[in-house]
Amino acid sequence: MDLTLTERESPPFHVVEVAGEIDVYTAPRLREVVVGAIDDGHTRLVIDIENVAFLDSTGLGVLVGALKRVRADNGSLDIICTSERLLRIFAITGLDKVFGLHTSIDELVH
Repeated sequence: MDLTLTERESPPFHVVEVAGEIDVYTAPRLREVVVGAIDDGHTRLVIDIENVAFLDSTGLGVLVGALKRVRADNGSLDIICTSERLLRIFAITGLDKVFGLHTSIDELVH
């Protein structure tokens, strides 16, 4: 399965919607888009992985790297995810304590 990346604004956030599989083959594309957004001055990022079917350690590495970059600019990186399978990955790795995990943009804003 391929990876689809869509960017949009949802002030005050810059949202990257991800669909498909994030693995060793597709993670570089995600990194490219996220780094590009940060380089464009977006420091309040939201990565929406609602439509992600698979996430491996390479994908997690991209997310952690992005978080470090935005934090260096006093920014934030939140993740939209309701998938039990993906949430379990965050819990097992301890990354649920590192990232803000939310069910929707609305929940994040309010």
